[in-house]
Amino acid sequence: MKKDIQIPVVKDVYVAVVNEFNKEHRTQDWNAYIINNKDVDLDTVLIVTKGYSQDKITPVMRHTIKMLPARSYAKIEYLQEDVLRLNNEFKVTFFDGNTMFDKTYLFRKNTINKKALQTLPLMQEKGVLVK
Repeated sequence: MKKDIQIPVVKDVYVAVVNEFNKEHRTQDWNAYIINNKDVDLDTVLIVTKGYSQDKITPVMRHTIKMLPARSYAKIEYLQEDVLRLNNEFKVTFFDGNTMFDKTYLFRKNTINKKALQTLPLMQEKGVLVK
């Protein structure tokens, strides 16, 4: 029965986009990160990303992080400037113990910009955060 299905709520896991200096290319790049602000490790983190608008869509990208330690973060991918004009969706699935969690994080078009920067949990950086 549908009423018997328990869908756990994701807490203390975030996706952030950070504007950081790339030493190799000497450019300012936008990079997406997953932040685990929980006191437990996340196992088998699967992330599916895409950018889209009414008339454009990017290829779907898939990423796997075998284990994301408690109170840590990991880089997901680099975002090109052109993609920032699109809605950017990050579907995150992970295990906490034997329980599977799933959440979709959405950065609406043009919301990733330098005016939207804020202090990020755990990271010593400023970025755009979706909780």
